[in-house]
Amino acid sequence: MSNPEPAAQPPPQVSHRGRSAAPIASSNAEGEEVPEFDSFGIIGPRGPPPLREFLDIWDVNMLRRPDEVNTPQHSTHLYASDHLIVRRGQEFQLKVTFDRPYKPSDDQFAVEFVIGGSPQYSKGTYIPVSVAKDRQSPWAGRVVDSTDNVVTVGITPAPDCIVGKWRTYVAVVTPYGIRRTRRDESRDLYVLFNAWATGDSVFLDDADEREECVLNEVGVIYHGAYDDMSERPWNFGQFDYGVLDACLFIMDKAAMPITNRGDAIKVARKASAMLNSHDDDGVLVGNWSGDYTYGVAPTSWTGSTEILLNYSSSKTPVCYAQCWVYAAVFNTFLRCLGIPARVVTNFFSAHDNDGNLKTDVILDENGRIDKHRTKDSIWNYHCWNECYMSRPDLPQGFGGWQAVDATPQETSDGIYRCGPASVQAIKHGQICFPFDAPFLFAEVNSDVVFYSRNPRDGTLEPVKVNSSHVGRMVVTKVPGQDARRDITDQYKFPEGSPEERTVLEKAEEYGCHREKATPPEADVELDMPLMEVRVGDDFELKLEFNNTSDQARTVDVYVSGNVVYYTGVTSSEFLFKTPRVILDPKKAEKQVMEVHSQDYMRKLVEQANLHFIATGKVKETGQIITSMRVVTLHTPKLSVEVSGLAKVSEEMMVTVEFTNPFKFNLEDVYVRVEGPGVMPPKYKHYSLITAGSSLTWTEGVTPRRAGPTKLMASLDCAALRQVYGQAQLTVKP
Repeated sequence: MSNPEPAAQPPPQVSHRGRSAAPIASSNAEGEEVPEFDSFGIIGPRGPPPLREFLDIWDVNMLRRPDEVNTPQHSTHLYASDHLIVRRGQEFQLKVTFDRPYKPSDDQFAVEFVIGGSPQYSKGTYIPVSVAKDRQSPWAGRVVDSTDNVVTVGITPAPDCIVGKWRTYVAVVTPYGIRRTRRDESRDLYVLFNAWATGDSVFLDDADEREECVLNEVGVIYHGAYDDMSERPWNFGQFDYGVLDACLFIMDKAAMPITNRGDAIKVARKASAMLNSHDDDGVLVGNWSGDYTYGVAPTSWTGSTEILLNYSSSKTPVCYAQCWVYAAVFNTFLRCLGIPARVVTNFFSAHDNDGNLKTDVILDENGRIDKHRTKDSIWNYHCWNECYMSRPDLPQGFGGWQAVDATPQETSDGIYRCGPASVQAIKHGQICFPFDAPFLFAEVNSDVVFYSRNPRDGTLEPVKVNSSHVGRMVVTKVPGQDARRDITDQYKFPEGSPEERTVLEKAEEYGCHREKATPPEADVELDMPLMEVRVGDDFELKLEFNNTSDQARTVDVYVSGNVVYYTGVTSSEFLFKTPRVILDPKKAEKQVMEVHSQDYMRKLVEQANLHFIATGKVKETGQIITSMRVVTLHTPKLSVEVSGLAKVSEEMMVTVEFTNPFKFNLEDVYVRVEGPGVMPPKYKHYSLITAGSSLTWTEGVTPRRAGPTKLMASLDCAALRQVYGQAQLTVKP
């Protein structure tokens, strides 16, 4: 008879005994109570004597209302919160009411701030602020005004102090000990990074940029193709109720030591790991498959609020995201904590599989693409973030904008995260500087190398190098307006310039390998001009050939049309043609191919991208010619209308309308709408929208604050993604 299996033992609890006096404080939500009376040890058996002749505290007013002194000066008036929110390195005020007038010569009191568990002065987690002139404190304190029993105290948190939620106490010194106020949650204080304070590592000198990258809560995210760009509105919602607490919860969930939370570099790096669910049960689950049965399709989201509040309440990752969702929610996190941040889009972004500066395309001996052997992919576009901060860990000149990316593509030190990498270092090829600069450098600098494969021995010979395709354009939003700004020149020098050559050589010294061969340019040019096509249209694909030589040329061409995911991965081929083109000397020739909607519509995936690639071999010279074109099919628009007077606390109507313009039905359709300060995220499900029919959804909303804002809506179903609409409005007070 076999021995019974021993019962499974619970895992041993990790003990800190013998290694450190206490575990490292890594939760902002937890904290021990501070005693109401700290004795000086000269108290008899009957406890403390009556302390009537000493100062007693009757009330502490945090001056947290939007019309009071603090929030307008700290640019925190937009946060929907019941607590005072201030920025570090800048004075805020509070009022203490005593039981009698305060006498500076006789009375001693301090305002104490505590964060996390096991608070310690030496760790910067316990800060007593004295108003006496002869006492030094990490945070400056002064008496601004003393009238009757009320003392107004000015307090300036250090410009490098810990960012998070602090507990506030007022303490009075007596000969017997320190008497202090009870814990009162309404006195909790949030301290944020301060882009307005010169002493803060995130100080940003440009007022327009600061306004946009810290205070703007609506954004534009660019997608599609560099020469046929689309945009989607996004509600970052960094001031919405509960979002700040959700951002602090993300750092708690990461068990990030409280003492590291004043360091913008560490906060941005930790968040780049925590925004994706790999490794650490972070915020968002990535899904590029097209099957979103168990969550929300990435194209359906209209803002970050719903995602962050879902995560902080359920404490489990939210389904689903793709790159722009990661970038948009990361942007909310950074702006909410006060770090200037923006979303950038790189068109034709290399996702290189083997750490070199090459994206390899393998051709057979006739010049046709070998799909089985071509493994590298180029994303039509990829979104990441830039955040603004000094880099004291790098040489002078590499502070400023830093690239960070939360989309899980590659691991960094074993964890899916990326950055912060100095954009200036990427531009200058200084890719040895932390963090993850080689990966970002390759995303904007890879060459597309076409290799011809010898069928006899399998060797590869480079036959064409396209060095300008990848990183074709990097864009972000212009501060203060809904227009785009081309920032490619911040990532790289002009194509073919001597500076660019120097940078690539420098990157090679640090281990980024590129194709050395420079195959001769073919004397036949091939181009596919831009086409603007709507979903469901028939259209013509044009190929333009130009023979620059003095002799006739014959070209055997392979034209392949594929439905692709935006990551450049092919879903299916819907067109394959093999024309032979005969060109007279110094003459041009056009080939036109009809593309019918029934060929591609049934195969469309996701973001309705078609990718055409033509490769050919010149018969007389054996040279290879290639051309690529991404066609982003344009989707119908969603109409968003506002009716009634837009006024604080008065109901108005929002109407979303859509007509199905197709010959087929749309099934399982979700419509979402939201607007900062006007409407929390709401959605509606329609099981069927028949061909040619319309939907109308009207919702009553009550604006909660004045000023310009936007309403953003999306319509999403498996057969039709990326349908957006928006309405701008100004709410009157």
